[in-house]
Amino acid sequence: MTRTWQIGAVTDAARARIAVARLAAECGVPTVERARLAAALSGWLRQCLTKGGTWVLSLDATGPRAGEGTLHVALTPSPGAEAADRTPWAVTVPCPEPGRASDDAAVTEDPADLSEALLGADEDTAAVLDKLAEQEELAAFHREELHQTNQGVLALHAELDAAGRAQREAFAAERRARNEAEDARRRLTFLADASPVLNASLNHDEIVRRLPQLLVPRYARSVDVWLFDDEDDRRRPAAHPAAAVRAARTGRPQYAADHPGGLPGVDDQPPSALDPRRPLLCVPLLTRRAALGVLTLSPPGERWDPDDAVMLIELARRAAIAIDNARRFEHNRDIAETLQRALLTDLPATPGLSLAARYLPATHGLNIGGDWYDAFRQRDGSLITVIGDVTGHGLHAAVMMSQLRTALRAYAVDGGSPGRLLTRLHGFLHHLQPDLYATAVIARFHPDEPMLTWAAAGHPPPVLRLPDGRVRTLDAKPGAMLGIPLKQEIADHTERLAPGSTLALYTDGLVERRARGIDPGIERLAAALGSFGPAELDADLEGSADRILNPLLSDSERDDDVCLLLCHLHR
Repeated sequence: MTRTWQIGAVTDAARARIAVARLAAECGVPTVERARLAAALSGWLRQCLTKGGTWVLSLDATGPRAGEGTLHVALTPSPGAEAADRTPWAVTVPCPEPGRASDDAAVTEDPADLSEALLGADEDTAAVLDKLAEQEELAAFHREELHQTNQGVLALHAELDAAGRAQREAFAAERRARNEAEDARRRLTFLADASPVLNASLNHDEIVRRLPQLLVPRYARSVDVWLFDDEDDRRRPAAHPAAAVRAARTGRPQYAADHPGGLPGVDDQPPSALDPRRPLLCVPLLTRRAALGVLTLSPPGERWDPDDAVMLIELARRAAIAIDNARRFEHNRDIAETLQRALLTDLPATPGLSLAARYLPATHGLNIGGDWYDAFRQRDGSLITVIGDVTGHGLHAAVMMSQLRTALRAYAVDGGSPGRLLTRLHGFLHHLQPDLYATAVIARFHPDEPMLTWAAAGHPPPVLRLPDGRVRTLDAKPGAMLGIPLKQEIADHTERLAPGSTLALYTDGLVERRARGIDPGIERLAAALGSFGPAELDADLEGSADRILNPLLSDSERDDDVCLLLCHLHR
């Protein structure tokens, strides 16, 4: 269906506009599209009237079936009119029902009909305005809903942010707690490792040397240990920082710096005049009995962590106990060594026979034990030489050794061979100390006879060097250990001696090693004794004794006492 209108005046334009609106309504064009079409058409009609001339408005509604049609509106200049400034206009809108358009859409020239049509033409505008009002209400509703949603989102974000902050704070607290636990574990591990290092030695100088090795550079940049030798040492401010002197006098740790230390249990003091720029922590080395000295440290950085300072104070306490134990041990050891040496005899001078003896205490323990040597004359002029070893170590073994030595001398006054003397010692020890045992070798030299008489009771065999340098081990069958619950008669053995011969008596500490046994040690002793030249033993028996000991003891920590007695028959 196609319709046309001639537009030359305002009345033509009004009737055409009204007709197009009615036809669009009949064809089912939606209200909004009708209003948009009417507004656009009015604008173009206004332009056409402004330009003047005659225009042709055509309207074409087509479509194969309902719901798929279109309404095409075109405004073109009338045929024959000049084309300048007469641009055609056209628009197409969907037309669901093109077949319903009727001829009633035309508007007559009656003024009343025209007025009514013009008044009715605003119905679409009113409908659009109603829809617009509904859309505004809906938009307002959605705006409010969006506002509420935004408020909820903001509240949710605030809650999430608060939860995030709480979680970060919890993570930070957990990390701090974990770091504190790790630091505490590190300090406890350090103390656990440092304690056996400090207590491994019974030499107080060695303990003092180990303190800087433990602390530098992890916990201190420098370490100084001031030990008191007597009461006056505590009052020597000239050689030590004032804070160290105060720590020595008060028994409290002191911190000397140009700023407060904030260390628990530590008094703050002005910076040291010896080095004002360096903070110092001065910790007294305290024991239950007294203060032994002061440990002075400088921090590895600007200052100490308070927990590190507590750990250092505890370490100083443990170091003080270790130093005190070492000093007491050294004091007792010196007393024991003095006692041990007082129990050993002075070797007698004998014409034609040289004697040299060595006693070396064990490097562990109280340096006192049951090893002994002795040499004395009998009434007939014979020289008795003896070397022995009481089982065990310490003061009890030394006391028993002294009793055996005294008993042997008493028995020897009445004479008797080495075997007889050892037999009597065996009975004496078994009666006196049933649970204590001893070993011994006795050798007798007679000035008028070139004969050696000897006897052994459970002791390593004597070693004899002949004048030509050959060495023999006198391993004739010995008796059993002295003091065992067994009655025995210990036999004598004899050996002819030539001038230049040397007899070595010794204890097992010289030749026995735990990993190798005693036989290799005896072989090494024999080799050392045989290495001397013909005149060396005659010239310097004392030096020869030292030259025997050095190679035999160089590979040992000497965990047992050592005795050596050399008897050399002059040429």
